[in-house]
Amino acid sequence: MKKREIKNREDVHLLVTQFYGKIREHATLSPIFNKIIEDWDAHFEVLTNFWESQLFLKRNYHNNPIQVHNEVDRKMEHQIKSEHFGMWLNLWFETLDELFEGEVAYIAKNRAQKMSSMLFIEMFKARPK
Repeated sequence: MKKREIKNREDVHLLVTQFYGKIREHATLSPIFNKIIEDWDAHFEVLTNFWESQLFLKRNYHNNPIQVHNEVDRKMEHQIKSEHFGMWLNLWFETLDELFEGEVAYIAKNRAQKMSSMLFIEMFKARPK
């Protein structure tokens, strides 16, 4: 597949579906995601909205990612570690590098890196003492 710029919602949707295809097969991450996500098509739509908001400043994502991730951590009995976020990030970068190039792909990497750190810190702070 020839690499191209991320230009629109369809490109974001392709990124999200290809990326989560890898997540669903990953030995360490798939048990977490497959336990939490009941409707993958709906999840793809939410995450396409999220990343479209992040990359193109569209206002079509209205959830609170900190709250969502804290709930996931609670359901996983607070066993999510920074290493899980590192694995997630590596697969995100890998998928971007396979499909896309250019400034928006760079922004997608940068935002994901910052968000993964922030989300883990917020998750850790929310855990019971």
